[in-house]
Amino acid sequence: MENLLGLLRLRVIRGVNLAIRDSSSSDPYVIVRMGKQMVYDRDWFSRDDKMGDAFFYIDSFLEAVKFQKQLGGLPEGAVIMKIQASRENCLSEESKIVWHKGKIIQNMFLKFQKVECGEVELQLEWIDVSGFLSMEDGGVVY
Repeated sequence: MENLLGLLRLRVIRGVNLAIRDSSSSDPYVIVRMGKQMVYDRDWFSRDDKMGDAFFYIDSFLEAVKFQKQLGGLPEGAVIMKIQASRENCLSEESKIVWHKGKIIQNMFLKFQKVECGEVELQLEWIDVSGFLSMEDGGVVY
């Protein structure tokens, strides 16, 4: 994956059917770790309650970035790659990596593990900065 110059934006869109950890609801928040996602219920007067774990791999997403760079322009809405839900990932349904408004986007629903219910909807977006930055003489040129 060398020579990929860009930023990966991760958006948490929404939680779906989240487990109740307080008396009638929950105060969820997301902790993102490299390769893992963890969601907790925030409590002000007691320890935070874990609401589940989910993970996803970005290998396919980075392959799609590399593939798009090799091909050049793609038509709007072109599906670059599909990732099927399986036992090896937390996807609750098929996830597509698409070319949308000049960017590579992947929307996904992740099913929480080690909890009775809950999913989180995420969006990955590749922000290509190779056209904005170049390295010359060890410095950054804008």
